[in-house]
Amino acid sequence: MKITLFGATGMIGGSAMREALSRGHEVTVALRDRGKASLLPDGVQVAEADAASVDDVARVAAGQDLVISATRPPEGHERLLVVMAQALLRGTCRAGSRLLLVGGAGSLRVPSSGLLVIEDEAYLPRQYRPIAQACSDQLAVCQADRHTPWAYASPPALIAPGDRTGAYRLGEDDLVVDEAGVSRISAEDFAVALLDEAEQPRHLHRRFTAAY
Repeated sequence: MKITLFGATGMIGGSAMREALSRGHEVTVALRDRGKASLLPDGVQVAEADAASVDDVARVAAGQDLVISATRPPEGHERLLVVMAQALLRGTCRAGSRLLLVGGAGSLRVPSSGLLVIEDEAYLPRQYRPIAQACSDQLAVCQADRHTPWAYASPPALIAPGDRTGAYRLGEDDLVVDEAGVSRISAEDFAVALLDEAEQPRHLHRRFTAAY
């Protein structure tokens, strides 16, 4: 499979890149700054592109099977997520490829309370609400699009570097929690879930989440 990846220098994007390479996929990393290419492992191709530009997205998505985006804007620029979602959808549609967009957990429903994660301070401290709201708006942009073959991946409440076990449980609009009410996964196992979806799409025009 030919995959273009935005956000490869971040935690989730980097894990997705390594997982894709380990499965033998051909990975092109899209960077706004080619100077960051030195951070990438051998075996990836590099293209200069901005995820907020429809033309750039269409160019690096041309001839590819899938575009994965796991970008995160700097603090204070959270609304860029909405702009990038619009550009990614339009660009991949123009190129005729699929889009797998990694978003946020804020719009997931907490099973125990019925609240959304963004409304429940037990899961989301108030200072993280701007990025959570931007991710919710990002999802809404996807849900309004019926032309591009997209899937939206929400991480659980807690995600951090850890071990790759290959184990996870899938959900859709509800936060996946364990018996203690904890919602977590390693970035490595979230990448497993992402690449499983990439290889065997099961969530066309839908959101999914994965946790232990």
